[in-house]
Amino acid sequence: MSGGTRLTAAAWLATVAAAGALTPLVDEPVGWLAQAALVLAVLGAVGVMARRTPLARPLTLLAQLVTALVLVTVLFVPGTALGGMIPLPASFEQLWLLLGQGADDVTRFATPAPVTDGIRLLLVAGVVLIGLLVDLLAVTFRAAAPAGLPLLALYSVAAGLGQGDITWLWFLAAAAGYLLLLLAEGRDRVTRWGRVFGGPSLGGPARGGPAAGGASAGGASASRAETSNRLSSPVRTGRRIGAAALGLALLVPALLPSLGGGLLDPANNTGGNPVGGTVTAVNPLVALQDSLNQPENRTVLTYSTNARDNQDMYLRIVALDQFDGTAWKPAERRIQAVPDPLPAVPGLSPDVARRLNVTSIEAADWYKQNWLPMPYPAQRVEIDGRWRFEPEGRTLVGDHRQTTAGAAYTVASLSVRPTAEQLKNAPEPRPSLVGEYTSVPESLPEVVAETAREVTAGAGSDYERALALQEWFAREGGFRYDTQVRAGSGSAAIARFLEQREGFCVHFAFSMAAMSRTLGIPARVAVGFTPGTRTGTGVYEVGIQDAHAWPEVYFEGVGWTRFEPTPSRGNVPDYARPALPDPSGTDETEPEPEDSTAPAPTPTERDDCPPELRRAGECDAREQDAAAGAGGDFPWSAVLLTAAALLALLTLLAPLLWRTAVRSRRLGARARTAGPRAATLAAWRELLDTGWDLGVAPDEAASPRGAARRLVDGGRLDGEAAAAAHRVATAVERTLYAPPTPRGAADTAQDPAGNPDPDLAADVRLVAAAMREHADRRTRLHALLLPRSCVRVKWAAQDRRAAAACRLRSTADRATARLRPTLSRRRT
Repeated sequence: MSGGTRLTAAAWLATVAAAGALTPLVDEPVGWLAQAALVLAVLGAVGVMARRTPLARPLTLLAQLVTALVLVTVLFVPGTALGGMIPLPASFEQLWLLLGQGADDVTRFATPAPVTDGIRLLLVAGVVLIGLLVDLLAVTFRAAAPAGLPLLALYSVAAGLGQGDITWLWFLAAAAGYLLLLLAEGRDRVTRWGRVFGGPSLGGPARGGPAAGGASAGGASASRAETSNRLSSPVRTGRRIGAAALGLALLVPALLPSLGGGLLDPANNTGGNPVGGTVTAVNPLVALQDSLNQPENRTVLTYSTNARDNQDMYLRIVALDQFDGTAWKPAERRIQAVPDPLPAVPGLSPDVARRLNVTSIEAADWYKQNWLPMPYPAQRVEIDGRWRFEPEGRTLVGDHRQTTAGAAYTVASLSVRPTAEQLKNAPEPRPSLVGEYTSVPESLPEVVAETAREVTAGAGSDYERALALQEWFAREGGFRYDTQVRAGSGSAAIARFLEQREGFCVHFAFSMAAMSRTLGIPARVAVGFTPGTRTGTGVYEVGIQDAHAWPEVYFEGVGWTRFEPTPSRGNVPDYARPALPDPSGTDETEPEPEDSTAPAPTPTERDDCPPELRRAGECDAREQDAAAGAGGDFPWSAVLLTAAALLALLTLLAPLLWRTAVRSRRLGARARTAGPRAATLAAWRELLDTGWDLGVAPDEAASPRGAARRLVDGGRLDGEAAAAAHRVATAVERTLYAPPTPRGAADTAQDPAGNPDPDLAADVRLVAAAMREHADRRTRLHALLLPRSCVRVKWAAQDRRAAAACRLRSTADRATARLRPTLSRRRT
């Protein structure tokens, strides 16, 4: 095995060993890693062949990148490619969508995450890019020591994302792979420079040398010392970089954040205390926005309930009750074992109407997060696993890595139905609750409180003020629902939302809660899911696009009460619907939608319209925009990407295409029309180059007969193939050394026996076929894709450059000669 091949294998092994640290992050550790290892092996083989051609270093990297693109296309989007291999614009578009889906899946799942197509693409593409960088540094540029830095980055990202899951064995595997790469480079350096032996340290003078140093011994010693310094300098550099890489590998993971806890990314720290402990969570804003923008509404939960109407069956996950000016988040709370039944609902008076509903819920296997979605307020929860209860928010949180994946549980909850009068006449809540849930940060712009006062001017109670805020956001304020706007939940984001008046549910919920607090109304934000849609079997399905946020306002005697300020999302509860004027009696005879017994009309929206746009009534507008823009802007980006891919592929296939064109020109009809002499010499050149491509290098000093014998011996030819090689050599000798044909004689060369010349093109093809048959597969593949005779292109370019330089010097000399008499006369 050559040094370059050994280095390539070591680089491959080091990358795969470092990539092994990513396996604990997903629940399918083998499949994607095998794919990445296979792609890296093919790219390593392409690099070995390109460097043996040899190709320039940038072209070697380009060949590997094009090969990587083709392989990724074959693995992930073969249906969009030409022949399942050559990427087309649709291939790039689909790969981009998969990358976006993978990024969303990373924010949605807890470790170990399921290997979706998007996550698989992220893993394979990331490892391949690191492997290409390691191969470039260690093999192409022969600098294995700096190649430890990308390996360090790969391991550190894995260790940082999976804190607690990456054991020390993975660190040892990554470190061993890097050290093996350094040893392979050291062996390659020793092979190229020769072994270096010390002088006296080896036990005395060299065998056969003088006992005492003279001039010759001193010179040899100096030479050895100089060579030793040249060799030891990279070794010292490698040691330094290796020590730094290993040290950083231990420190960097501690500085990287870990993966979140699931769909809405609530992180918890319950510890192992079976009695007490605390729970905290992070802002779910970004993850919720990603969920709303998913291209596919994957089912998160399914449930069945005895509720008469599921319109109020919001599945609440967590309450965000602390606003510090930068984000809304849950406050740090004490947690406890789950009681049975749960404690009484705080603030709920016996005078308020209620109904007990029992709901059976099942979570999808891929849905992994720590907070349990439940109807609010829950009274009893039956669930297996390690779950804890947080009393203030009445939520359940997983302990010791407990998640919702595949969970099946039953919740008994209350459907609280207060009247408008009860909410309007609610007494003042206790001061401690008011102080906690009406506090706002000093950074909140004054425009928020001013707008709240303007909107609620004339309202006589907290209920009427909350109702006025809801109606202003949902109908009167001119707000627009848009999930693509810039995320943000801090003070500046609320002020920006009130100014620009476009956003999605979190903006509406955060802003209404903040404005309510400025009015002295206790408020917080709840995050969860809307009720979902009913299937034909009576079971309800909740999709990932049903993720939602809404404000909760506290009224003494009722408790935390849901409002719905987001237009086109969810539904407004009965108690939060304003009393509308009745100008005519026609409306009284119209039944409410839920009272109608007629079959539901068939939807007219397009089937591919996302649910959130369908609910917003924007499908028709989107269809009209699409029809109007059918002849819109030309997709220049797709065209440029396709052109770049084709150019890269053409560059990779350039040696094959050039060799095929030259062979066709030498053995085709065009060569025969140039005359017997030109056809014979062209066939001879093709025969020599064919042998060169298949491993028999030409000897320019040999005679045609000697060159033919070299081809026969090197190509292991016999029989008719050997005779064909000798016939071509004989024809070349007769063409080069026989006397010219007299004018007027037939222009047909004769062999010594007086027979006409055979078809030399057929003889050359016969020899080429026999040589390919005796060659091994690797040699044939090398001759096809990277033929050695392509170096003639480089030689021809050098000759033309030298000839051009010679002509330029000759022209300059003639110009100088012409000007010399004139200059002499001027000086005279």
